[in-house]
Order: sequence, then structure tokens, then C-alpha cells
Amino acid sequence: MRTTISIDDRLGRRVQQRAAQLGLSVSAFIARTLDDALKRSPATPERPFRLVTVKGEGVAPGIDLDRHGALLAAEDERRYGPGEGRR
Repeated sequence: MRTTISIDDRLGRRVQQRAAQLGLSVSAFIARTLDDALKRSPATPERPFRLVTVKGEGVAPGIDLDRHGALLAAEDERRYGPGEGRR
């Protein structure tokens, strides 16, 4: 197939230089480069992010979401009871 493309002069010089370095014609270099690019698997699009929420009253009173330790302590108290076994 024969086709004509337009590229800027700077890119054209780089293509000519690289083709010469590899001992290829400009056409062969461009064909090889395009073939390599087309063989690569296309990037899989990221799945859209979906925030899943639950119904409820929101954050329990006295819970500060910026204090992770407080969240863990509150969860432990719900699960094991308040302050048992502390010194």
C-alpha cells in the first residue's frame, strides 16, 4: 500500500536518523514502528468508580473519622464490652 503522511520537520529528521542507524529505509522504519505499536495490547479502560453507601444514621456520636484509633476502640467496645481488662 502506498500512502502519504505529513509530519513536522523535526520529527522527520529524527525518523531519518533512526532509520539510518538501523540500516533501514524510512518507509521500512515507519512500517516496523507502526507494526510494533499495533501489536501492543490496548490499555484496558478503567472501570468507573462507584461509591457504595449504606442507609443509616451516619457516624455514631463521639466518633471522629480522622482518629483511626478511636474507631478501632469503639469497634472493640461494641464487640467485647467497654474497658474490660484494662489496667
